[in-house]
This record gives sequence, C-alpha cells and structure tokens, in this order.
Amino acid sequence: MTKKDNKEVDKQEMMKKYDKESTFRTNLGTWGWVTLILGSALTIFQLYTAYRGAYVSLIQGAIHLGAALCLVYLLYPIKSSLTSKRGIPWYDLIFAAIALYANFYIIQNYDRLINEAIIFGFTYMDQFVATAGILLLLEATRRVVGLPIVIIAILALLYGMFGNFIPVIGHAGNDWPTLATKMFFSSSAIFGIPIQISSTYIFLFLFFGVILVKTNIGQFFNDLALRLTGKYTGGTAKAAVAASGLQGMVSGSSVANTVGSGSFTIPMMKNAGFKPHFAAASEASASTGGQLMPPIMGAAAFIMASYTGIPYNEIIVIAIIPALLYFSGVFLGTHFEARKQNIRGLSKEELPKTNNLVKRLDLFLPLVIIIGFLLAGRTPTYAALFAIVTAFVISFFRKETRMSLKGIIKLLEEGARVALPVIAACATAGIIAGTVTTTGLGPKIAGGIIDLAQGQFFLVMFFTMIACIILGMGLPTTANYVVTATMAAPALLAFDVPVIAVHMFVFYFGIVADITPPVCLAAYAGAGIAGANPMKAGVTAVKLAIAAFIIPYVFVTNPLLLLQGDVTALNLSISVITALLGMAAISSALIGYFATKVTWVERIALVACGLMLVYPNLVISLIGLGVFGAIAVFQYVKNKKDDSQKQEAVV
Repeated sequence: MTKKDNKEVDKQEMMKKYDKESTFRTNLGTWGWVTLILGSALTIFQLYTAYRGAYVSLIQGAIHLGAALCLVYLLYPIKSSLTSKRGIPWYDLIFAAIALYANFYIIQNYDRLINEAIIFGFTYMDQFVATAGILLLLEATRRVVGLPIVIIAILALLYGMFGNFIPVIGHAGNDWPTLATKMFFSSSAIFGIPIQISSTYIFLFLFFGVILVKTNIGQFFNDLALRLTGKYTGGTAKAAVAASGLQGMVSGSSVANTVGSGSFTIPMMKNAGFKPHFAAASEASASTGGQLMPPIMGAAAFIMASYTGIPYNEIIVIAIIPALLYFSGVFLGTHFEARKQNIRGLSKEELPKTNNLVKRLDLFLPLVIIIGFLLAGRTPTYAALFAIVTAFVISFFRKETRMSLKGIIKLLEEGARVALPVIAACATAGIIAGTVTTTGLGPKIAGGIIDLAQGQFFLVMFFTMIACIILGMGLPTTANYVVTATMAAPALLAFDVPVIAVHMFVFYFGIVADITPPVCLAAYAGAGIAGANPMKAGVTAVKLAIAAFIIPYVFVTNPLLLLQGDVTALNLSISVITALLGMAAISSALIGYFATKVTWVERIALVACGLMLVYPNLVISLIGLGVFGAIAVFQYVKNKKDDSQKQEAVV
C-alpha cells in the first residue's frame, strides 16, 4: 500500500470516528451494483428535473426521498461497527424495499390522496404506509445522521399526539392515524419546505461539491490560498482558513470539511510551528465558518429564502458582511498566535508557483458562474446546473482533473451518497417543523423564552442563543437551521427586529454548535488529525470564532450590517470598521498577544473596548476606540523596549 493510500485510509477512519455520515458499508459484494445503479439513477433524475423542470412537490419529494431511504438501508448498517462486514443482511433489504414502496405509494395514489382522502378519509392501507414510512425515515436518519435530531422528531410526534395532556403549551392532540397521514401525505411536514428545497436546489449544490473534489479542482483552492497568504506571518494557518472557507460553503458539513481539508492543512500548520490543538482549532473554525459564507452557505440559504420570503440572490448579498467579519476574526486570531509563537511565513520556494496557478485559473470558473448567475437573478437550480456542466467540461482539459468513464459513473453514485444525510435530515426536520407550525408550538416556546427573560430584550437574545446552540449540536446545517428557525426564532420575532436579522441570528448560533464544547464535533475531528486534546481544541476554536458569538448580537441590534434600514456608504463604513477593530481587540485579548504579550489587565481592557467598538452607538464606539488606541500605543512602546533590551543582551 502506498503512502497516499495509507493517508486516504487514515482519512476515512477519521471520518467514520467523528462523522456519522461516513459510516457506510465498504464491502457490499454483488449488491454494490445495485447501489451504483440506484445512486446514479437518483443523480440523473435530479439533473434531468433541474433541466426540464421539477414535478409537483409531493411527487418530486417522494422520488427524491424514496430512492434516498432505499440507498441508506443498502449502504448504512444498523451499527457503525458492521461497516466492513460483507454483503447486506436480509432485514436491511426488506427495509430498503418497504421504504422505496412507501414513497412510491404516494406517486401511485397521488390524485386520491390529494383530492379524495382529505374529504372521505384515509384507508387502513394509507395509515399503514404512512406509519411504515415515518418509522423507516426515523431509523434511516439515526443511521446516517445520528440520534439528536431523531430524538427531537420523536418528541415532536409525541407532542403532536398527546398535546391535550400537556399544561401551558398544550393543544387539542391527535390520534396516531390522523397524525401519521398528516405527516406523510401532506406538503407541510415530511414533504414540506426542507425536502422540497433538498429535491431541487440542495442536491445540485452538493453534487457540485463532489465534482470539485473528484476532479481535484478543490486542490486548486488550497494552492491559491497558500500562494496568496503563505508568505505572511503564520501563512500556513491563514491559507488553511481561506481554503477551508471556500470549500466549506459547498460541502455543507463542518466535520467532513475539517477532515477533508484538515488532512492537508493541519500537518502543514504543525510543521510551521503551530501547536497541535491550535492547528486543529484553526481548521475546525474555518470549516464551520464556511457554511456562513455566501453564495452557498452550506445550502441552508435556500431554505432561508423560503422561510423569510426574501429572494435568494438578495440573501447572499445580505450575508456577505457578517461572513467577512467572521473570517476576519479567525484571520486575526491566527495572526496574533503566529506573532506570539514567532512563526514566520513560507519562503518563496515553498509556495505554489504563480505561473502554475495562472494556467489553472479556469478552474475557478464554475464558482464564478454560480456567483454571477445568482447575482444576475437566475434561479439557484439554473446556476448550479450550469456550474456543474462547466466544472465537468473543464475537467477534461487536464490529465490531473480528467475522469475516466468508470470515474464518471462513480461520480454519479457518490453524488447521491453524499446527499443521503442531508435528504434524511431535511425530511426528519420536516416532522419537527410540521409539528411546530400545525400545533402553534413556536409562539408558545417564544412566549416561554420571553417570560423567562421577563421581557428583557438582551436576555431574550441570550436565551435564544443558548437554545440554538443546544438544538444545533449534532445536526447537519440544513436540519439545524430548520429546527432553530421554527423553534427559537419566534422569540425574537416578537420584538421589532427585521425578519432576516432574526433568521441570521439563529442560523449563526446553530452553526457554531459544531465548535462549541462539549459537543464540538468539528473540533474533535480536527484534534483527531492533529493528535491534540479535543476539548482544548474546542475551547481554542471558540476563541478563534469569537466573531460568530458577537456579530449576531450586533446585526440584531444594528441591522445596518445586514444592509437593512437607512444604509449609506458612510454609516455602513463606520459600522464595518468599528466591528473589525472590535474583533481585533477581542481576538488579541483571547490569544494573549498584540504587539507583544498582554497582561491580564490589558486583556480585560481589550475585551471591554472591543465590545464598546462593536456596540451600535457612535459615542460608545469612540470611547472604545480611544481605549484601544491607548493600549496599542502602550503595546508598541513596550515591544520596542523589549527588542532593544534583547539587542543589548546579545551585544
């Protein structure tokens, strides 16, 4: 086995350890042909409907979900420890067949289920199919995503049934046949907005990400980031942040991107002199932040457009400033750490050659096409499809990116496999969203949060943040957003806050759950690669990603950063500059270094003036700026004094 093969095996083992999505069977035997054909067929179906137009939502969703659940039972064993066992057990074959039939039952009986059953009632067969479909969906989601979202969905179903026994937040309740058919045969629950978006937009963007990886176009992002930032102080870490941010917005998985990019970037950072836990934290914070980066935002932006009623091409513009502030905070953290550890940039010889990058600039074209088409107002489906075709065509121009016929077929299969966790999570999130909306649970939770905070707006934001972090632990990006938007967002909507600010608030805090201890899966994955203490990596990741814990409060209290309200070039510039300076102050305090090492008194002062700088009040920000300026001057004077003392000691 070659060194490259060993590295690939290590990466796969790391993924299986920290990423539930990667615990699929590796020894299918003759059943491998079935998964190859079914997976390829699902991808081709998605590409076909993207080109010709989707079917009605219930039929499109049933084909999408039915094929996906069938593949889950063929690919994912009942226990992750059985992934290497040859073949597929008989019970999983039965589950796969029933899951496929339950969804295609909707297609077969569509007219009756939509037009007649609502009036004359559902048959016993309808009730049986709905029950089987829900149970098989929950089990498939457990296998491919994990228990957290399944537990929330089960609690939602129990609430839907026994709401009449629950005080304060109760409702009239439902019997199981009524609830099951409502969940499985309507377009407001399992086949609601999440699965509708998944079956049209999300699958295409995930497939686009697979093409970038399989054709090695993703490696171009790494080389470009290294060339642009590698020569500066701590350049390897800055390159890792830039590259992981680019790839993370497409992958939609913090853990998958941490392992995929981290297998390259973390050893590079360690070799440069960064401590293992810091290398792991840098990669995890950048990979997680990639999902906040437009235009793709881990695919959650598509659902946000449906929930808020704001066009997608407007959302990706609105999200730019907060995302840039997030990555500026991570960059600043890596810079201060590099200065603290005296880690220099790479030499010219160690950097990728500029000529080689210029020759490969066409590899950037698919991403440019997506951004250009979306900003021009074209649909996400059209933009993704055109980008897929472009990436596929330009991959044939070079030997290192060209795929064989076998590679193309495997590409189609992997496109479906990568989408399975998202499809299952979106469908299960539909159960939660459907229960919350049909029972009125959302406003009741909002009322509870407001009562707990005694109507204090800041406390409402704080409790909403805690709820989002807890709800977001262990959930994929799309499901994460659906759950937080339906269960936590109504608390802030009760105040006079723009809808987009509320949804961005819950989206941010749901995402950073992946790097927030104790359940910081992305940080754990990075620590596994770096050989570092997982909890130490998680705490450091929070320090680097501190912007994500502060900026949401800023754009709720000052929606100017989301381009809402009276936006002028002057007031927007002031808000962005003070926010950047605030991030610099807070990052230096958390890392413990500015121009030289900072004392605890200076740390406290830096945090205080950083918060004053990001606070949306010009007078308070100016006071913070004055304090920050005084500390900066003191730090530089102290640094010069230390340097002169060192030089005298050498002489």
